[in-house]
Amino acid sequence: MMHSRHQPPVRGLALVLVGALASACSSAGAPGSSAAAPGSSGPRPSTAGLPAACPGSAPAHAAAGSVATVTIETPKGTIVMKLEADLAPAAVGNFLALARCGYYDGVVFHRLVPGFVIQGGDGQFGKASGLDESRVGRGGPGYTIDDDPVKVPYARGVVAMARTPQPHSEGSQFFIVLADEARPALESANTYAIMGHVTSGMDVVDAIAAMPNSGDPNNSALDPVPMTKVSVNTP
Repeated sequence: MMHSRHQPPVRGLALVLVGALASACSSAGAPGSSAAAPGSSGPRPSTAGLPAACPGSAPAHAAAGSVATVTIETPKGTIVMKLEADLAPAAVGNFLALARCGYYDGVVFHRLVPGFVIQGGDGQFGKASGLDESRVGRGGPGYTIDDDPVKVPYARGVVAMARTPQPHSEGSQFFIVLADEARPALESANTYAIMGHVTSGMDVVDAIAAMPNSGDPNNSALDPVPMTKVSVNTP
């Protein structure tokens, strides 16, 4: 059984994580999505809380060989991630563009699957200041990006994009893998583009994962932790 929301498979099930892969909402994507069709251009209007400075269509791929450090500040502590263009140029270029324009600031981790992943990045329905509990996990930036092949194994600390079962359906939602044991379920689809890994703050990731959730199948966060600030540094 496949969910229509963007998400990675749950453990041994062939499921796309509800929300975990919701990083990209296409025009034909998750139910309730108001994302614009791919190919829209220019800066997006400041609707639904989306920053007007953010891209209105898929950003340029990250330059070959480039590396960026992304710092996510949360009330639970700070998570630092290393993103590598050579792993997923489309996904990394998109994530960095959204982080730089402030898209992720104030967005919650809306899905918590202990021992598997935490997922966030729905800037459309997942802002802490106006959280839409009925639709969080279905939103995105208003466009989708090209799929990147998976080049390295899923493992604890890996940062990857969420998606629906449809090709080229990634947008803004992403997830962080909590355990090496998640690998078989994620590899059963092997379509969640890996952008990099957490270099510090996995204790913070674990603390977020331990927060209350609704249980299977959606594992919705009951007291969602926001990303108060997401910043990018490049060498």
